Amino acid sequence: MTTRLAPRASAIALCTALATCFAPTAQASGPDSVRPEAETAPLFDDEAGGNANADDPAIWRNAADPDRSLVIATAKQGGLRVYDLDARQVQSVPAPAGPGDGKPGRFNNVDLVQGLRLGGVRADVAVVSDRGNDRLRIYRIDRNKSGGPLTDVTDPGVRPVFSADQTEINKQQTAYGLATWTDRTTGRSYALVSRRNRTRIALLELIATPAGTVDYRQVRALDLPSSFRMPNGASWTPCAEPGELPQVEGMVVDPVDGTLYAGQEDVGIWRIDAGLTGTPTLIDKVREYGVPGTYDEQTEECTPGADPGFGGTHLTADVEGLTLVTEPDGDGYLLASSQGDNTFVAYDRERDEDNEYENAFRIAAASATLDGSEVCDGAAALNAPLGARYPDGLLVVQDGQETPGDGDREATGFKFVDLGEVVDVID
Repeated sequence: MTTRLAPRASAIALCTALATCFAPTAQASGPDSVRPEAETAPLFDDEAGGNANADDPAIWRNAADPDRSLVIATAKQGGLRVYDLDARQVQSVPAPAGPGDGKPGRFNNVDLVQGLRLGGVRADVAVVSDRGNDRLRIYRIDRNKSGGPLTDVTDPGVRPVFSADQTEINKQQTAYGLATWTDRTTGRSYALVSRRNRTRIALLELIATPAGTVDYRQVRALDLPSSFRMPNGASWTPCAEPGELPQVEGMVVDPVDGTLYAGQEDVGIWRIDAGLTGTPTLIDKVREYGVPGTYDEQTEECTPGADPGFGGTHLTADVEGLTLVTEPDGDGYLLASSQGDNTFVAYDRERDEDNEYENAFRIAAASATLDGSEVCDGAAALNAPLGARYPDGLLVVQDGQETPGDGDREATGFKFVDLGEVVDVID
């Protein structure tokens, strides 16, 4: 979710109005803070700044030389940005125009697949949801390639993920959130993709072609609820612009047991089998869950009503970037961006513990020139040594209010955080 977009103004107004009212007493003094080690150069979402808007990161570990690992991140109409571990840009990849009317792509979320067989050899790839053209785009990663590590290997014949034709694509109910998953039983790799302004999640199998490109096909889809029965018998639907349903963006799959965690922005976090079979379980709810709202078409905002007291106590809408801190013994954490109060919430990774709440933290300013993270969209964690700079792993988060800005231009970017410090705070 991006706070500047008018279609989401209602949800933002609702969570802004409620954030203070629903702040739990236990957090009166504020959660613990961690501080970033580095930040990327700001991105600006206007013509002068290349229409670039930071959104979602992924961390690629260079097994041969961890010091030369990379962060691959989406920049909406600005395409992709690739950074080294010092947060310096090493490549900028434009979002190519789509077929039909040739409108530019809009890269929303990114995740990685390791060891996909391309042209007879194993390769790591970055998979991106192109919201502008309702397609996936796939990029091969080669750290030593001249000109930059990413090469587009998307098959020219890929079809829209959700839309029947260009008219539907123009309505922008298109591919949005994304998480990848490789089934350890079959070795097949998939992308789970959510639909903007809808509750649908689709499971797409990634298919390597003889030409060395990557295609995909839909296996099945699942629709999460859009309305909910409250304990008092009332029915509740999150307030939004007419015609919009409570969408999912942040998603992550536990590679060990194939569990998908999906953040329905105005509702909470769902736990689902990554094959999209079985019944989804809502493991936590936002504080605003069950609060009625009245949408004003003139202001494009929602006015909240009385709180019936059915919401959670840890998340303030929107639920955004989800990521996992995995440990070899099965322990670890699910992290979620609680965008409405600028915190990150940690849950136990183990399903046997019912993903119990562990702690919350903020990413605060490290200095006058290195600020923290606010209204965070995307996040990615990697619990593995990344050379001398991050021997305890890395957490990368989007900063939706990069400072300082540039006059009237709003700035965004990414913060690099020592994962060891995050784990210490959670523990």
